[in-house]
Amino acid sequence: METVLVVGAGQSGFGVATSLRDKGFDGRVVLIGDEPGLPYQRPPLSKGYLAGTAGDAQLRLRAEDFFAEKDIELIAGRVASVDRDGGKVVLEDGTAHQYDHLVLATGAGNRVLSVPGSTLDGVFTLRTKDDADVLRAALASAKNVVVVGGGFIGLEFAAHAGRPVTIVEAQERLMARVATPEVSAYFAALHEGAGHAVLLGQGVAALHGDGRVAEVELSDGTRLPADLVLVGVGVEPRTRLAEEAGLAVANGVVVDEHLRTSDPKISAVGDCANFPCVQAGTATRLESVQNAVDQARAAAAAIAGEPAPYDSLPWFWTDQLGAKLQIAGILTGAEKTVVTGDREGGKFSVLSFRDGVLTGVESVNRPPDHIAARRLFAADPAPRFETLEANGFDLKATLASTRG
Repeated sequence: METVLVVGAGQSGFGVATSLRDKGFDGRVVLIGDEPGLPYQRPPLSKGYLAGTAGDAQLRLRAEDFFAEKDIELIAGRVASVDRDGGKVVLEDGTAHQYDHLVLATGAGNRVLSVPGSTLDGVFTLRTKDDADVLRAALASAKNVVVVGGGFIGLEFAAHAGRPVTIVEAQERLMARVATPEVSAYFAALHEGAGHAVLLGQGVAALHGDGRVAEVELSDGTRLPADLVLVGVGVEPRTRLAEEAGLAVANGVVVDEHLRTSDPKISAVGDCANFPCVQAGTATRLESVQNAVDQARAAAAAIAGEPAPYDSLPWFWTDQLGAKLQIAGILTGAEKTVVTGDREGGKFSVLSFRDGVLTGVESVNRPPDHIAARRLFAADPAPRFETLEANGFDLKATLASTRG
């Protein structure tokens, strides 16, 4: 019986296992996760779960009986190595598991804040349910909270912390890696309006305290009082297994359009995979639920004998302080932006163009714009600046016009 072994029981690994069954694969499907318990989703950890409005049941991707019904074997353990010649993985406890096809869904790990004092008590990161449990308990008694990093995780934590916090961001604007300046400015004002201090263009030089953090020293010498520090300075793909197995690695595990690595018996999906992105026109690694889910389906289809090039449209979202930001497409390399809607009223979209073609749309509290953008991007080719301009940059009107 053919065996597909999936390393990593997060969104993408779970998706590969379930999609294989959906595709009629009748061999063994084994899902190995390095955390105990059932596979769960991570996005609520920095939102409802942190705030106490979502519990364990809302985190689980499926109930326990689902895995029995689908005949998906769950194994809790850390994989120590991949033996490509022997077609097996070896866990840290020494047990070995054979595979005919291996899928690496190892995700990404938090970047470390490499400054003096980063290991003091009271300094946290947020990636796992255990992280969220410890952080939530500490937050209940914290008086001075500092968030290092103004990306999605740091800002979502700030939005759900239930108290004013200080946000320290080394770049000159929030969410600089994923949002346009227009959207960055809106969310900075939103957080400031909620009572948060937003410090831009400031790095962290050191953390101070006697066993427990008491101050955050900034790059300009300013010291902020802090008894809880959340570090959210990005992630790095978990590629150790791939590297040690001799697979091609460059900002993630390198895969082709079918999500296969340099070894045709091994695929990689999700946050750890560096794939040829049609929309970006270059090799790209994306950190999103959409990418994890869609790549899982594509990899499973290829394993099940139905390969098709992966070309799904990237899209992302974040919820902060009553504002929902939805992003469709790729913003990197944009040469022109157009704002449409009511920015002051908190309902607007930003359209990004590269080489005169629409490449990305950010929508704040305008779900219909997001839906229209995704449908426009599904068209071939994507609309040009002139087409949108002729429709007053109204995405829904442009969509209607393209449908004749």
